[in-house]
Amino acid sequence: MKSSLPAAALLWALPHLAIAQVAILHIRVTEGEGALVAPGARNPHPLAVEITDETGKPVAGAAVSFHLPDEGPSGTCASGLRTEVAVSDTRGRATLRSLQANRTPGRLAISIVASKEQARAGMVSYQYIVEVKSGTASSKSAAAVSHGHLKWVLVAVAAGGAAAAGALVAGHSSGAAASATASTAATPVTPAGVIIGSPSITVGRP
Repeated sequence: MKSSLPAAALLWALPHLAIAQVAILHIRVTEGEGALVAPGARNPHPLAVEITDETGKPVAGAAVSFHLPDEGPSGTCASGLRTEVAVSDTRGRATLRSLQANRTPGRLAISIVASKEQARAGMVSYQYIVEVKSGTASSKSAAAVSHGHLKWVLVAVAAGGAAAAGALVAGHSSGAAASATASTAATPVTPAGVIIGSPSITVGRP
């Protein structure tokens, strides 16, 4: 009879000890925050979170639920539902994979709730459903070319005056045909591929 009392007391104390060990949970997104997903496409990048306690120690065995909005920019999980539950591993990590976005563009808010015993924590992670256009890179390239052209216009102003700069701008806007014609003349070529001829206008005294 005496040997059973310590065992009974231990069984009673174990749940209370577990509750004391995990009093507060923290959620931190380690991968996938701010990801861009094309409308109707499946996100190849997972949304991963790390669950820790109040001391920063990873919490294993926590239930982590990921919930997608019921309307607006949203999607479905791998199960075809808007909610998926994962269990944190020994490193405190849980992952949502294979998110299928719907065709409504905008900010996708993913609600994340972690719980273990009496401790709970929640947060919202954001991804974006957007149409990625190939013209974006072209626009950046065009801006870089325009910047380079402006640089050589300023050089022309310093070397040959405003008249030479005006001739350079006119030659650039005339298109490929004008450039081909100008290239036949014996004029130097700048590193940027812009042809600058000798000034043909004489500026007299004021």
